[in-house]
Amino acid sequence: MSAIPAATDGKRVADTATGGFMPKPALSAVRTAPWGLMGLAVVVGAGAGAGSIVFRWCIKSFTHLFSGHADYAASPGAGNPHASWLGPYFVLLAPVIGGLLYGPLVNRFAKEARGHGVPEVMLAVAQRGGRISPKVAVVKTLASALTIGSGGSVGREGPIVQIGSALGSTLGRVTKVSESRVKLLVACGAAGGIAATFNAPLAGVFFAMELILGTFSAEAFGATVLASVTASVIGRAAFGDTAFLNLPDFHVAHLAQYGLFALLGVVAAAVGMGFARFLYLIEDACDWLWRGPEWLRPAVGGLALGLVLLALPEMYGVGYPVLEKAAEGGYAVGFLLLLLAGKMLATSLTIGIGGSGGVFAPSLFIGAMLGSAYGTGVQHLLPGSAGAVGAYALVGMGAVFAGAARAPITAVVILFELTGEYSIILPLMLAIVLATATSRLLSRDTIYTLKLRRRGIDLDGPAPGARIGAQHVGAVMEALPSPLPATTALTDAADLLGLSGHGALPVVDDAGKYLGVVTAQAVAEALAEQPDVTPSTVGQLAEPPAPVTTDQPLAQALHALLSAAGTGLPVLDTNQGKLVGWLSHQSALRSVHTAP
Repeated sequence: MSAIPAATDGKRVADTATGGFMPKPALSAVRTAPWGLMGLAVVVGAGAGAGSIVFRWCIKSFTHLFSGHADYAASPGAGNPHASWLGPYFVLLAPVIGGLLYGPLVNRFAKEARGHGVPEVMLAVAQRGGRISPKVAVVKTLASALTIGSGGSVGREGPIVQIGSALGSTLGRVTKVSESRVKLLVACGAAGGIAATFNAPLAGVFFAMELILGTFSAEAFGATVLASVTASVIGRAAFGDTAFLNLPDFHVAHLAQYGLFALLGVVAAAVGMGFARFLYLIEDACDWLWRGPEWLRPAVGGLALGLVLLALPEMYGVGYPVLEKAAEGGYAVGFLLLLLAGKMLATSLTIGIGGSGGVFAPSLFIGAMLGSAYGTGVQHLLPGSAGAVGAYALVGMGAVFAGAARAPITAVVILFELTGEYSIILPLMLAIVLATATSRLLSRDTIYTLKLRRRGIDLDGPAPGARIGAQHVGAVMEALPSPLPATTALTDAADLLGLSGHGALPVVDDAGKYLGVVTAQAVAEALAEQPDVTPSTVGQLAEPPAPVTTDQPLAQALHALLSAAGTGLPVLDTNQGKLVGWLSHQSALRSVHTAP
């Protein structure tokens, strides 16, 4: 039998990336065609949906194994039927045993599975080309389920984001798609994980775009929607199509409540950022105190967590039953504040000793306690116009998360989908926007980026060891092209832009003051319009792009350069704002030869 020649016309060829055989043109289309990306997004969504089912089953199984209850927070202070002779004191041992199981697992196989997951995914997208090890999905599933099941006071959104993202990254690298598509598939995995585990498809999309990608585009939106919808269909088939939290109906009965909600948003921002700072303060304390092997740290630290659970058993696990009861007005103000402080301590301690779990659910819990306490207080002060306590609890949930994570769109959408409450959407939006703005005034970092900055990582800066990005713009910029006077006619500007080779030129007024940039595209579009509505000079078309100054790190300027309409941007003097140079893609690349 003669040898089969290498196929180049649709015959089957060996493909080492997929571990089998695939038609070469078909594989190429998967890598480059729009429908190929959509197909991969559906596959990632299906994987994330299946992963969420396995993850939630593991949490439920381990919770029942360690506590003897489906959710111990619903029966705080009860004994474990599996060890009734211990009574409520079993909570002293559960975190220790859990730590003995997940500590060696994380330390041996995937150290990045420790902590709350989302920062690692953000880092992978920003500086590592979307590369996440496939073993993270398995280790994170087991470690987080063991942490939550044995009493760890953390959430499940961080783990499911990391699990879904690892699946997306693995599929992207197996099919050898471009780096930009690998990043997008990572976001698809995050969107699918959130959508399936919380029955929140829209929230999954905005979480992925706002926090993981940090940008919005039609392609990214389409892919994440497909992944989110696919995962949601699978999740609803397993868990049912119901709102994740069961809360009573709320409504705004008095206009004065909007002022109260606005104040709550400002307070919630301070609490959210306080939670972020306290989280890492406890982690620093745990790092300073612990001198033994890392694999043993969760077990020894579990003793301290067990004492917290013994004093306040409502902190066991995620704690949604306690959250729902608080929203219904089931606790006094003093106990609500105790639960708020207890959650901060229990979550921080769980993360600090090496536990694996998210901070989204704890943020909601803290917000609910704050909102309920606030609502109860204003009811006593303004009994005729304060409204229901539950409305403040719901708004507090969204505002604290927005203050901690600084993701206002995600906060609005996810609170709406988790509760199914549309009547509270206006005060929710008001409080979340104010919480986000206040948080930005209080700190440059969020609860996610602060973890990375503490390790010396700036998501907006160059990756450690990168050949480009650390230089200052002033060291790599090129000569400034001749600016256009603002009175230049469009026909003359078209000729000058065509000869410049830049695709954009700076515009100055009669006094030489910088006004902005005019692009060849803007001039061409203006000349194609009707003469009676067309601007006559470039000054009417000039728009100032994101400012780039000489002392700015090149890594930051690259973000502005990549989003610029032309092929470059003007560089301004730091002190006086005068035009001093021009930054183009070519000048940025030439900096490689001058890098230290």
